[in-house]
Amino acid sequence: MGSRLTTSLCLALLATNPLHAADDTRAALVPGGPHPYFAAWEDAASAASADFGVSAEYKVPAAWELSQQNEMIESLVAQGFNAFLVFPGDAVGTNATLGELADFGIPSVALAGCTQDPTPVLFCLGTDVYNSAYLGTRELIESMGGAGKIAHFTGFLVDPNTTLRIDAVEKAVAETDGAVELIQVIADIDAPEPADEKINAFLAAQGDNVDGIVTTAWVPAVVAATALRNLGDQRIKMVGIDHDQVVLEAIKDGYVHGTMLQNPYGQGYIGVYAADLVREGCTLKDDAPWQQTAQTARFVDSGTAFVGAERVDDYQAAMVAVTDEIMATFKDRYLDCPE
Repeated sequence: MGSRLTTSLCLALLATNPLHAADDTRAALVPGGPHPYFAAWEDAASAASADFGVSAEYKVPAAWELSQQNEMIESLVAQGFNAFLVFPGDAVGTNATLGELADFGIPSVALAGCTQDPTPVLFCLGTDVYNSAYLGTRELIESMGGAGKIAHFTGFLVDPNTTLRIDAVEKAVAETDGAVELIQVIADIDAPEPADEKINAFLAAQGDNVDGIVTTAWVPAVVAATALRNLGDQRIKMVGIDHDQVVLEAIKDGYVHGTMLQNPYGQGYIGVYAADLVREGCTLKDDAPWQQTAQTARFVDSGTAFVGAERVDDYQAAMVAVTDEIMATFKDRYLDCPE
């Protein structure tokens, strides 16, 4: 889309007049499209509503298309929503929409994936996906004894995180000085049909030639774990991502070495908290301990942790602890608030 929004959104903004809106925050958590990773945002919205005295709701576009996300934001603005927590449908394209919202006093936070600077979002709160993929690949290589051939199954190329994950896996492999070879990268498979087709075809053709698998997106992790179980194969080592029950059970049963947890619940919960504080008059601290990434200079890591067989039964405790730790100091570290 262009640098200006549609007439319908401009009219919606003028009609709701958010610059003079009531004090109550109405926050919308809007992913780029349907995906199981974001389901925890719904629970986070409910908890944030109760804990912070706001109204927060989880709203999902019907498909992974930037136009559909923009249309949903238009509709939500017309309904009176005045804060947005958004997984960017496009790292650059989403900025135009959120920039118009900012012009009318509606704050936004990028969750789980960052928009590209210069950006109107307050900050980006998500997994340090590069570090997570790098650490996960290191865990895989160690489980293989430091040598062998690996494959990498990853997500949508429109996802701004995918390139970072590919680069991180390549870095971990390069550090072995040739002891590990990355023989295949299969991307654009973070949906059941393409993941099932391409992963099973790969294993049928090259299963005997691969020693390890790293997955850096939810659906490929589930499909690869299922495929290894169906093959009865515990020779191939695998490190997955996220906390789908299929992956957790495969860890317990020895078909998957472990998984790299993310913290979608914490992203949604903390994001609503921050947006509400900004609507109450808080501003961002210039000297806050922001992390800088390839996309943005204002990044906050929502946490990651490797979970293997010894920790799989209490995996949730690891992410609850990370969320509590961030919440305990977030306001003081990142915001200047009126007395």
